[in-house]
Amino acid sequence: MKEKSVLEMRGICKSFPGVRALSDVDFTLCEGEIHALMGENGAGKSTLIKVLTGVYEKDEGEIFLKGMDKAAVIRSPQDAQALGISTVYQEITLCPNLSVAENMYIGRGERKGVSWKKMNEDAESILQKLDIPAKANRQLSNYSIAIQQMVAIARAVDMECKVLILDEPTSSLDEQEVEKLFGLMRDLKSKGVGIIFVTHFLDQVYEVCDKITVLRDGKLVGEYEIQDLPRVQLVSKMLGKELDDMSDIKNENVAYEGPGAGEKVFEAEGLQSNAGIKPFDFYIKKGEVNGFTGLLGSGRSECVRAIFGADRVIGGTVKKNGKTIKIKKPIDAMKQGIAYLPEDRKVDGIIGDLSVRENIILAAQVLKGFFRPFSKAEQYKFADEYIKLLEIKTASADTPIKSLSGGNQQKVILARWLLTHPEYLILDEPTRGIDVGTKIEIQKLVLKLASEGMSVTFISSETDEMLRTCSRLVVMRDRRVVGELNEGDLTQNKIMSTIAGGDNDGE
Repeated sequence: MKEKSVLEMRGICKSFPGVRALSDVDFTLCEGEIHALMGENGAGKSTLIKVLTGVYEKDEGEIFLKGMDKAAVIRSPQDAQALGISTVYQEITLCPNLSVAENMYIGRGERKGVSWKKMNEDAESILQKLDIPAKANRQLSNYSIAIQQMVAIARAVDMECKVLILDEPTSSLDEQEVEKLFGLMRDLKSKGVGIIFVTHFLDQVYEVCDKITVLRDGKLVGEYEIQDLPRVQLVSKMLGKELDDMSDIKNENVAYEGPGAGEKVFEAEGLQSNAGIKPFDFYIKKGEVNGFTGLLGSGRSECVRAIFGADRVIGGTVKKNGKTIKIKKPIDAMKQGIAYLPEDRKVDGIIGDLSVRENIILAAQVLKGFFRPFSKAEQYKFADEYIKLLEIKTASADTPIKSLSGGNQQKVILARWLLTHPEYLILDEPTRGIDVGTKIEIQKLVLKLASEGMSVTFISSETDEMLRTCSRLVVMRDRRVVGELNEGDLTQNKIMSTIAGGDNDGE
């Protein structure tokens, strides 16, 4: 091992049925270093962390830790813990009904027989040493999420950790809380702890980290000193698009020219929800396809969830055709002619045990009211119409939706919303995880609907897809709107430089 290395992972490979999740990945962490692990969804970050923490067993490769003369054997989280590897996850894994001290020492058998007084004194000492504003004997639930995160870190540090993994620790914190957490991270760094920081927030990476390792599609792109990697270059490495390798993709949309063309159908001003996005302004015109773009975690989905009332709106106004309307929950949005296909079809979309027919009529039935059910004849008429229109491959309308392919499930959810005849359709990652042929079909359908007068907001992680379908893009970074690009500016270069903040010097 290198002299200052506290951890070296060499040639790590991991496969799952049909998927090569990690392919020959190296990762090195030094003492007293904060090292960002970056990559888009599916890049392999989580798999690498799970291999290191013993959740997954690697297929190939070796892991070395400081002070060991041979490769470590890590087959469980307990093995990792015993070797000084601690993880603090995005979701707090502590017990809010117990005291701070109890949370710090729960499950640690070696402390059997230690008095409550001694446990509280020890916990208080660590809290003071790390400057964490919490009392050992108070119930954990009395404290904010940020303080709970710090208690989780204190627990990890007290277990004599050499390697601390922080997995999206700032995703539910406000700016002041993030600053407190960064203060604690810098303090631990000065004490020689090596910290792996997994985050989607670019600004935070450049504020607190020393190095960046980038993964893409399960492979190592590279390791970089923070000062050697300008933000725009980081974005290009994460997305796999070199700045000089961009091709303009012609927008195939045939513009809508009917009644109301060019008029704003929906407008939002200062809209804000409880999901942590900064207040934003937004509008969409009749027959327009626009989109929210940005890296994963930038706030794209949170913006459209706020528009649809899927997250609790805490500020701002919404107008339809120039008149102020109230949208507090999804049914309010549906009654105003808004439809929303959510990002995660398995969690928020399909109801697996129901048939294709029952899934298709669901939203229309909610609008009509469950005390006025559609007749079986109407249900079959609607289902057959949309199965044919969207070319859904299913044995019959009565086939359980869970037995369909991912792409066909997505078409069923799309059919569900089209049946409500919306004026404004929001599609969040409608083509994720489906085959290329179906992707193109959905893109063409979006353009066709817009040419007939429907307004569509389209979100995709694939920039090419956004350029093909959208005539205007709202650019997000770190949960705030940082720019808007219109047709003349719709290029990969412009999108990436706007996401990165337009900097060229890496500051």
